[in-house]
This record gives sequence, C-alpha cells and structure tokens, in this order.
Amino acid sequence: MADALPEMPTFPMARATGCPFDPSPELSRRLEDAPVSRVRLWDGSTPWMVTRHADVRALLADPRVSVDVAQPGFPHTNAVSKARDAHMKTLMQMDAPEHTAQRRLLTSDFTIRRMEALRPRIQRIVDDLIDEMLAGPNPVDLVEAFALPVPSLVICELLGAPYTARDLFHRVSRTLVMDEPDPEQAMAASEELNAYLEELVDKKNAEPGDDVFSRLAVEQYRTGAMTRREIATAGQLLLVAGHDTTAAMIALGTTALLAHPDQLSAVRDGGDPALVTNAAEELLRYLSITHTEARRVAREDLEIGGRLIREGDGIIAVKSIANRDPSAFPDPDTLDVHRKARHHVAFGFGTHQCLGQPLARVELQVVYGTLYRRIPTLALAVPLEQLTFKENAVFYGVRELPVTW
Repeated sequence: MADALPEMPTFPMARATGCPFDPSPELSRRLEDAPVSRVRLWDGSTPWMVTRHADVRALLADPRVSVDVAQPGFPHTNAVSKARDAHMKTLMQMDAPEHTAQRRLLTSDFTIRRMEALRPRIQRIVDDLIDEMLAGPNPVDLVEAFALPVPSLVICELLGAPYTARDLFHRVSRTLVMDEPDPEQAMAASEELNAYLEELVDKKNAEPGDDVFSRLAVEQYRTGAMTRREIATAGQLLLVAGHDTTAAMIALGTTALLAHPDQLSAVRDGGDPALVTNAAEELLRYLSITHTEARRVAREDLEIGGRLIREGDGIIAVKSIANRDPSAFPDPDTLDVHRKARHHVAFGFGTHQCLGQPLARVELQVVYGTLYRRIPTLALAVPLEQLTFKENAVFYGVRELPVTW
C-alpha cells in the first residue's frame, strides 16, 4: 500500500537526494494514488496538478483550457514569471486565433524538411567544436566548451543574430529562465535584449539576408503587419528557448549516459542512426527538463481523470511525471535507448507543442551520434555526486560538467 499522501503538497516538489535524473518521489506517489489533485504554489494559490500521460495529452489538446496569463486563476511559476508574462506576450501566452496567426508566421522556418537540410551545417559546427575541445585543456567543462555553443551557434545562424552578441543572449537567458529570483533584474535584462533586437530588425530591413529576422523584417515590418517590438519579442523567445533547452539536454543527456555505461556503449558503438534517434527520444522522455511544466487555466467546467475542474481553476500538466507513467512506458524509471519513446510529452502536445522541436531533434541526434564516437574515452572528471544541478530554473540541467578523456 502506498504511503499516505499529504493533504496539499507544495509545488514544485524537491527531487530525491542522490537521484539527479528522476522526478520527485512525491510526484511518483501522486501519479499512482492521486493523479489529479490540488497543490499549493508560491503565492498561496491551489491549482490542479495532472500527472497521467493520457490525461496530460488530453488536457494539452483541449480547447477548453487557456494559456492566457492574464486570467485570474492562471498558475504562475513565481514572481519573475508573473512579472515577465505581464511585460512580454509571446506565442506561449496566446490562445487561438491569435496564437494560430502568430505561429503561422514562423512555422515555415522550422519544418522538418528545413531542419533536415541544416543537418550538414550542424554536423560541421559539432565537429569543429569537438576539434577545438580536443586541442584545448583536459579536463574541460563540457557545458561551456560544447553544450552551450552548439545550439547558440545554430540558432544565431538560423535567426540571423550575430554570434558575437552571445554573451548578451546568454546573460538574458540566465535571468529569464528564473535562476535569478529578482523580477526587476529579469525585466531589465529582457528589455535590454528587446532593444538590441529592435535595432537588428532595422538592420535586416535595410540589408536583408537569408534568415528569419530578415524575412520577418521584409514581409512583416515593411508591410506594417508587425512592429519592431513584436518581431523582437518573437525573436527573444526563439533565441532563449532555442539554445537554453538544447544546451541543457546535451549536457544532462551526456551526464545520464556517462552514469549508465551500458547505454552509452550502445549509442557510441552501435553505428545505427535509428538507434541514435531512439536514444534522443528516450533521453528527452527520461530527463524531461522543463521544470515549470505546462500551465493552463480552465475556460469552462471540464472533467480530467474523473475530477471536475471548474471554470477559472488553474491547472499544471506535469510532463516530467507523465513521461514516467508505466501505462505509457513500461519500466519507466529505466533509461533504455532501445525504447520507442516518440510518444513522450517533453515537447508538449496539441497546438502549443514546441515550435522548434524539429530543430532540437536534429541537434540532439547529431550531438549524441558524434560526441561519444569522436571521444570514445569521454568520462566524468569528478564524481557524479559532486555535480550541481539547476534545481530552481525553468530548464533543469547541470551547471558545470567537468569531463576528461
């Protein structure tokens, strides 16, 4: 029999000590015994928490729930999140039809075909960074030397943002993903980046190139369909989400594989692109790095998992534990790179499913298929227990990853 559940747990819930890859044990208990239940947030609000894989997918595809952060019952992550959402509205905070129209402006830039066409360029970026790493000091922090530069270079090239401004992008990202608890600092950083991107829109309008900012400047800004600020806001979301998530997955995925040598060996020595693809999907499922989960508010009364949720109630769809649901993934707490895990919800589900997922998938496939093959003796330079993890950030990850070979 499962342990008795606390009446109203606080969300988010702490991970178990010594288990850096697993969700909170409390979430596991909720999944089994109270899959739809109330939790308490930082501001005293008590939204519903949904944990089962099938319920999470159904919820995220349900038009009766909203992502509108201005709704009174919306379950904000923390004070920084609430301030940011009031300051800057992006695709993530839009419902249809506004969301449909805005997303359509960017969909063509992130199609599977276009992202596959980028594979050779991503491969060159990965190989060049590995060459630099092998020629440099040993040991090295894989986060700074490799995990962060790969997606940063790729997203900058795709958007047409100069990589020379990466320090600005990274600094703003660190504040917006809420590793910093000060709302004023986060808003100042966001405004600084928006101002930079507005100037970039002007430059692209004057001298357009073959990139996303140039296309938006020519097709939207010149025609009056979008303002510079609207393009800059969209660009900020793409820049921050486009590098921070993938960087976290590269470093944390590598950590997980180094902690599971049999799985690392299968990826490194298999020589099968399909296995690398499986491994990327399984690591996305197993790690589920989005700490803040998917947040919604009910537009009307609805039923989820046999529980009645009233109009105006906040809802948190917990993707990380949904991806550990044994009804969807047998033996879910085992990392198995041979598993067919494509039905995970790491990228969300429904109309708000991650726009950049085709790019992230290609990047991870190239990285996981190259790094361990090129450096077959890659190993942690410190014990796993000495690593520190981003417990309070939007995207869970390892802060530094000292490796040797």
